[in-house]
Amino acid sequence: MTIRAVLFDLDGTLADTAPDLAGALNALLAERRRPPVPVAAARPATSSGARGMLRIGFGIDADHRDYEALKARFLELYEARVCAETRLFAGIAELLATLEARALPWGVVTNKAERFTRPLLAALALLDRAACVVGGDTAARAKPHPDSLLHAARGIGLAPGRCLYVGDDLRDVQAARAAGMPVLAAAYGYLGVDGDPHAWGADGVIDHPLEVLKHLGSPL
Repeated sequence: MTIRAVLFDLDGTLADTAPDLAGALNALLAERRRPPVPVAAARPATSSGARGMLRIGFGIDADHRDYEALKARFLELYEARVCAETRLFAGIAELLATLEARALPWGVVTNKAERFTRPLLAALALLDRAACVVGGDTAARAKPHPDSLLHAARGIGLAPGRCLYVGDDLRDVQAARAAGMPVLAAAYGYLGVDGDPHAWGADGVIDHPLEVLKHLGSPL
């Protein structure tokens, strides 16, 4: 089945958000008189959002008694700098322009809440260009469940099998498989801790965003 639209994960696939997430974490660490975390150390946990950042910075998980308070403060700090240093990955601007030139709609499906996703995309001058924007709190369940991908496909009026999803985390592949959607793993992204995109069972692994174009001419 020929691809008619492309959907992207946000953090680690469309944009390099690690500098701003790490910046919010380091601001929180400074408030607690703790040493900062290098962006390189925080990068693998970036796709896990606040949970991943707090694990890297404080060594705690959601069952810790301080987790909710730290999470709330972290999100406040991140919201204040949601696009201070975030940039599109090299090749993404050209890829999106090419998709638009070919009249192929593209959209964003992320686990990041809409309160951060939409302002971030607006700051990157992408919000009005996206055919759909689905956050982690848009559908009933976030990835690895298929709900958000199915919601996106309905929103652009296409069968899931006609939409290609591109993501940099195992749960992106799991969600796409559950949705009946072809999927590419972005090896240039964050990948999670010790993530191996070649082991996720994606339809293909790409090392650069423009490689998406090679997968559009024929069924995956």
